[in-house]
Amino acid sequence: MSQRSFQSGSRGENALLLAAGLADVALGRVGPVVGRVWGLLRRSDVVGLAGDAETDLKARGRLALDRYATVPPAHLEILAQRVVAQRAASGDV
Repeated sequence: MSQRSFQSGSRGENALLLAAGLADVALGRVGPVVGRVWGLLRRSDVVGLAGDAETDLKARGRLALDRYATVPPAHLEILAQRVVAQRAASGDV
């Protein structure tokens, strides 16, 4: 194909070609994943495998929440507590 053939065509035709190309890429990526899923579903220990997956996902969720949901103490609050402690130590209460 020449460079000119890429530029020719209406917007609708170009959009259709782009959508078809994206669908082809998506199906190319999804195909192997679907094959793996079918392979896993054919196993005899699917219930145990699903239970293990659930446990792993819960553990990962707990770790993620611990990592991102913990709010560090406010900087000004820490400074105020230090001042109060210093004043208490020096008797300026």
